[in-house]
Amino acid sequence: MNSPALAPARGTVDDVVGRIERMPMSTWHLKTRVVVGVATFFDGFDAISIAYVLPAVAPLWHLTPTQIGLLLSASFAGQVLAALVSGWLAERYGRLPVIIWSTLMYSLLSFACAFAWDFWSLLVLRTLQGIGIGAEVPIAMTYLAELSRAKGRGRFLLLYELVFPAGLLAAVLVGAWVVPVIGWRWLFVIGGAPALLVVFMQRLLPESPRWLATHGRHAAADEVVSLIENSVERSTGRPLPPPVRVVAATQERRTSLADLFGPTYLTRTLTIWTIWATGYFCTYGLTTWLPSIYRSTFQMSVSDALTYSIATQVFGLIGGVVCALCIDRTPRRGWFAMAFAGSALASLYLWYATPSSAIVVMIAASISYFFITSVALGVYLYTPEIYPTRARAVGFTTSAVWGRIASFIAPNVIAATLAASGLGAVFLCFGLVAAFGAVIAGIFVTETRFKVLEEISP
Repeated sequence: MNSPALAPARGTVDDVVGRIERMPMSTWHLKTRVVVGVATFFDGFDAISIAYVLPAVAPLWHLTPTQIGLLLSASFAGQVLAALVSGWLAERYGRLPVIIWSTLMYSLLSFACAFAWDFWSLLVLRTLQGIGIGAEVPIAMTYLAELSRAKGRGRFLLLYELVFPAGLLAAVLVGAWVVPVIGWRWLFVIGGAPALLVVFMQRLLPESPRWLATHGRHAAADEVVSLIENSVERSTGRPLPPPVRVVAATQERRTSLADLFGPTYLTRTLTIWTIWATGYFCTYGLTTWLPSIYRSTFQMSVSDALTYSIATQVFGLIGGVVCALCIDRTPRRGWFAMAFAGSALASLYLWYATPSSAIVVMIAASISYFFITSVALGVYLYTPEIYPTRARAVGFTTSAVWGRIASFIAPNVIAATLAASGLGAVFLCFGLVAAFGAVIAGIFVTETRFKVLEEISP
């Protein structure tokens, strides 16, 4: 144990890290995870809701496959813009303001989408909504990572992140009833519900103490950590042990490009960019096109197409639960490589078998999605682990840009592939992309399990 003479000054980075690392997870952490989780749940709901609106809107507005692809990818164009700027805003102004304003933005624009009158109005509104959708989740995950200690961090963060695939599943469950029964506009109205949440966020959530300490706001950082400590002691009924310095003195400095592309970080950056791009190409290529594939290729009704899509989302949620419960039992490199490989094999089987029935597509696509969900969730855990606090939000959002770009490209590539070469070629495309991701992850992923964030990223 450090003597008082050697103890770091209160509110400095070393002090904040040492105090956080000796705190068990508590009701305070659970409350924080729930509040942020509600926003993330509806982020997932709104991100995918367009896929369950289009089977009703496409024949109503006489949309072409190209227009359907553009609407499916429109929000991702906004998400790319969000990813480019939200990280820098979070580094400068704090994590909490960006979370609050992005939640408000995507909620209000979901309401606006309910009043769209044609292809162009919905395209513009979905693009703008994507700015809010793209900003909330990366900064929220950065925020929660900075409140977590090394032991059990993977499970704690991924149990939170499960609310995103839960939101995806909720979109198809709600859409399967709402769209055929009371109309597609109501799906967007429901997606606007988190606008009410922002009223409470500012009161219930403090700023990240790691961010405060890194920016030299030591008194504020000390105040936040003291608040958490008091809450933990009340919930556990016993005092916390004295903090022990767990990392060497950390210099407080501003973000620079070396934090992404310097000798320590260049390989990490290129690797995580590749994982984001390949993982989300498969994730959103599958989930956004499946309802329309069932509708157009297999001539299913809107209701049946949405019902078949439920199975895939259920498999994805189960895959997410397995990932959250097992991620701390397995090295990060092995987990990513295995998840990519499983998705690739299922997709390549569909290509090899020449999908001729909706049930075969549903089963194989669901298996593929089960595995790729581990990648889609895992990057939200792994990305903030590999960057220092001073650049964590920028590193996260810059990486997420490649996921958003891939998510934008995927629906349009699938539209072109489907029209030119048929359904089998679509799954060949998914399989090859996932296989490439497996190779990159298996070779280059850095191990971060059970390590303090400041130890991984000096």
